[in-house]
Amino acid sequence: MAKVKKVYECTNCGHIQNVWAGQCPSCKKWGSLVETTIKEEKAGKKVVLDEDNKAKKLKEIEINESERIHSAYEEFDRAVGGGLVRDSVSILTARPGAGKSTLLLQLSKSYADEGLKVLYVSGEESESQIKSRSQRIMKEEPKNLWILSTNSMDLAIKEIKATGADIVILDSIQTFSLQEFDNKQGSPTQTIEVAGKAVEMAKNPEKKRAFIMVGHMTKTGEMAGLRTLEHLVDTVLILDGSPDEDLRVLTSSKNRFGRTGEIGLFSMDEEGLIEITNPSEYFITQRDSEIEGSAISVTKEGSRLLEVEIESLVSKSFMPYPQRIGDSLRRDDLNTLISILQERAGLNLFDMNVIIKTTGGLKLSEPSVNLAIIMSIASSYLKKPISDKVVFIAEVGLTGELKKVPQAKQRVKELERLGYDKVYLAKNSLDQKDFKDMKIRQMSNIKEVIKDVFGA
Repeated sequence: MAKVKKVYECTNCGHIQNVWAGQCPSCKKWGSLVETTIKEEKAGKKVVLDEDNKAKKLKEIEINESERIHSAYEEFDRAVGGGLVRDSVSILTARPGAGKSTLLLQLSKSYADEGLKVLYVSGEESESQIKSRSQRIMKEEPKNLWILSTNSMDLAIKEIKATGADIVILDSIQTFSLQEFDNKQGSPTQTIEVAGKAVEMAKNPEKKRAFIMVGHMTKTGEMAGLRTLEHLVDTVLILDGSPDEDLRVLTSSKNRFGRTGEIGLFSMDEEGLIEITNPSEYFITQRDSEIEGSAISVTKEGSRLLEVEIESLVSKSFMPYPQRIGDSLRRDDLNTLISILQERAGLNLFDMNVIIKTTGGLKLSEPSVNLAIIMSIASSYLKKPISDKVVFIAEVGLTGELKKVPQAKQRVKELERLGYDKVYLAKNSLDQKDFKDMKIRQMSNIKEVIKDVFGA
């Protein structure tokens, strides 16, 4: 019989030791050791070896391609690499109110409509609450969708087998527990063991299933719990978006079956999450006339090229410290670009408030938009508009010099297809002969670009 033993477990890395300490000796985090109980097996327990499992030469190993399950949402399928893999385990994390449960309920209906058996297990909501949300986002309730409200993973496993579910959704992983472990739900031990059971059932050769688990997110924007959880699963998905805005961006930060960094774009409305199939219409403002403070660039998210419009407002500050506000850009990055613009182009912004944003609320992370941000600020400062047919694609160094960006030719070809007629790039980026309808302007530094665009 197993012996119950008191130990101290780190909530950050899972390290276990017999005595309490202020600092975890493994991850060096303070105050993370908490008292818990474990079941200790008797010494001398025999280990059964699989005699049939032997090392194989790499060239002798056969690849069994896992079947892809496609949903009605191309944006979701794009993010996971072309569709959900049948014997995979994915985890979806987001801040509260981002729409995790809504997205998963919509996916559940989509898969059920295709004839797949779907079991939605919730540890946070009752069946009636899920029913109420389904009536808001579903016109017709599918026949092959089962709902289970429980915190018991043992009961969930029983119902998974009883329904013969092809796809299982666990919302959320931190709310489930296994009876054989004395730890409370949400503890590192319970979370890892529950996830391990999900992986075991998903990879079962007799009945392959796809699992999607919901994981909580911390205030710092990281998935709560042990890093071990991310290593267990095949795909890690992050749904980013503020409750105050409509835009939701689904990003894969890990994917064993596809490219990482792929994104899916959604808009939240009263009927749930709606796919953004035409990003140009969503992220670019259609105007009748040119306006100062607006500049266009192209950013690359995964394998996807997205047009992005950057808007700036520069105004006189009457406070000792002018404001620098950029919800779409890190504050340090914005301050750096303002300093470059001031020192290398001679624009006096030391007593000016500078506010930037992107149309649609898209976050800016790629350096290729640096030049567009600078030109947007310069346009607002100089009170001179930029043509909406002009695009800026270049990284800007601290010296004010323009730097090349990857896949410049691919970006400009896409812009040419969309009807733009001029693009500003770093020196020696492209050959004008490769483009018929696009005028290529290749400059050395931001001062040259500002002079060419504004005549200043």
